[in-house]
Amino acid sequence: MKLPSPPERSFASDNAAGAHPAVLAAIAEANTGHALAYGADRWTGECAGRFAELFGRGETLLTFTGTGANIVGLMAMLRPVDAVVCAAGAHINVDEAGAAERIVGAKLIDLPAPDGKLVPEQLAEVAPLLGNEHHVQPAAVSITQPTELGTLYTAEEVAALCDRAHAMGMRVHMDGARIANAVAALSPSRQLAVSTLRSLTVDAGVDVLSFGGTKNGVLGAEAVIFLDTDLADRASYLRKSVTQLASKMRFLAAQFLALLDDDLWFDNAAVANAMAASLHDLVADVPGLDVAVPAVNSLFPTLARPAAAALQQWSFFWEWDPLPGTDRCQVRWMTSWDTTAADVDRFAAGVTSATLASPAGSLT
Repeated sequence: MKLPSPPERSFASDNAAGAHPAVLAAIAEANTGHALAYGADRWTGECAGRFAELFGRGETLLTFTGTGANIVGLMAMLRPVDAVVCAAGAHINVDEAGAAERIVGAKLIDLPAPDGKLVPEQLAEVAPLLGNEHHVQPAAVSITQPTELGTLYTAEEVAALCDRAHAMGMRVHMDGARIANAVAALSPSRQLAVSTLRSLTVDAGVDVLSFGGTKNGVLGAEAVIFLDTDLADRASYLRKSVTQLASKMRFLAAQFLALLDDDLWFDNAAVANAMAASLHDLVADVPGLDVAVPAVNSLFPTLARPAAAALQQWSFFWEWDPLPGTDRCQVRWMTSWDTTAADVDRFAAGVTSATLASPAGSLT
């Protein structure tokens, strides 16, 4: 089987993409002269102000990594013997090497969520733990927007979860590593991006948000937004204690200033989402391939194992679910802020060739 030339850019993950030119320019500009360390610089102060303007309130701390952002946010919400309720497939549960449990010291209570989304009724399962000295105390609910399966919570769904959690005395944390992609998917227009972001977070009742930058054109920076500002009182000390305080903070802040300028955060995500939709349209009718319409910038197709293996050798991507008992597998394809139409065309051509050349596979 001869496949066409592979795409220039990878479809393995938006983490594989480089930094946006505006971000690199901002870092270079911040590199001029000296500035005080640990956030006592004009960039960090301006960045905090810009985030407060974006959400209408809140205090912001910057971190190096998404895991670090989640850890700082959760630590500020919890006390000893507290627990976090999350979806079974949540990043904090399966992809952060137990950081929440080892570093925060909080038990994770993972609930089944076949589509990646928790629903308010599920919180009834942890209600019997509250007030019982023999059990950890559920103190926070953590949701991911968009989910690890590329699905989306509506603003109404987030608000319903927050209402139920707050009524039970729990706070709500949102892992927004790809929050920009969610906003780009749910916003009626670019002009309504900010109001859509607020409707999904601060207006819905979210207490702490991890606002992702690295997957959306930033070199390496994440933000923890304390929408409930009372939770930020000791957060700066917690950030230092878990090694997420940058000495040369101006370089993290400068990246976010570039991302926030003229809503670049939204535009980058909109491009990624659009490229995923385009890829779906090109391969949706290929025999032997089963792929749903993507909500954001991730697709989770199923295809025959030989086709998947050939494509991974040609242009690498990750297997998502081996689908035991079948001769098919589910994989993940992701687009990025810099994915081009030419990349999509080449990747779709390769997918078509490999899939048509392989047996379709079937359930056994």
